[in-house]
Amino acid sequence: MSERVGRSAGLRVGVDVGGTKILAGVVEPDGAIAAVAVRRTPPRDSSVVLLESTVAEAVEEVVDGREVASVGVAAAGFVDAAGERVMFAPHLPWRGEAVRRRLAALLGAPVHLDNDANAAAWAEHRHGAARGSGCAIAVTVGTGIGGAVVLDAGAGPRVLRGRNGMAGEFGHAQVVPDGVACECGGRGCWEQYASGNALVAFARARIGREPTVLDDWCGGVADRLTGPMVTDAAAAGDLVAVQAFTHVGGWLGVGLANLVAGLDPDVVVVGGGVSAVGDRLLDPARAALARSLVGAPHRELPPVRAALLGPEAAIIGAAALGEV
Repeated sequence: MSERVGRSAGLRVGVDVGGTKILAGVVEPDGAIAAVAVRRTPPRDSSVVLLESTVAEAVEEVVDGREVASVGVAAAGFVDAAGERVMFAPHLPWRGEAVRRRLAALLGAPVHLDNDANAAAWAEHRHGAARGSGCAIAVTVGTGIGGAVVLDAGAGPRVLRGRNGMAGEFGHAQVVPDGVACECGGRGCWEQYASGNALVAFARARIGREPTVLDDWCGGVADRLTGPMVTDAAAAGDLVAVQAFTHVGGWLGVGLANLVAGLDPDVVVVGGGVSAVGDRLLDPARAALARSLVGAPHRELPPVRAALLGPEAAIIGAAALGEV
């Protein structure tokens, strides 16, 4: 691998290591993606060696023998303030692992490491829906919920990382005491009510109980139901699928109200795979935000915008991590 990926000036590569898939891309200075490689993320109970070798394979494919200047890795987990270790990842096997050092050795190139939501927020601030804002909250709605804050305090925009490097982990804020169990070990976390998993859980609970095309699509077996099925059914007007998005969007807005109350941002940007449906998710979120935010009638509400860079935002931001 090290023979194929050099240390001299060359390509900037971004890698998004998510709970279900790994995306690696060559990113141009303007944020355009020139090439992409995809791998399925190994199961959470697999070894870190397998996970990191899979990341390296994706980079090797997208590089295709060309020289690389740097590789930015966006991880779906808690990254320390030094950008060296993934301290905890609910959907990945990393636990306090020296990910940056090991991947740099595997790839033979400089590696930058950060949380995936931080990378996506940085991309949206540089090239997307938060461009030009002084304070932006970014929330990614996918398998779980990630989040980040970009602030311009006069010295230029920066991602707010906090003392431990773990700022922005909004998905694991508790919204329901003693609520639904979360993979992080807690209960009642926001992502259990406003994520792709929550969307599927809502629909699965209605299989065999309410009229829905989803029953036919999954053969009456709730565990076979997937997020894309719910999305397609909602687009076709299926009542249960539409209700699932309304339910999840409502919970999304409740959580956003808490964030807006604390940070009073210029803009809220919602990205991630579930957000690709646009207003079907964001309209109920906007309504719930307006209902839930303290003093809403007496303040200017921030716009809640769909991310512009799509599911590749974390790749784009990761490739620019050396600038943050």
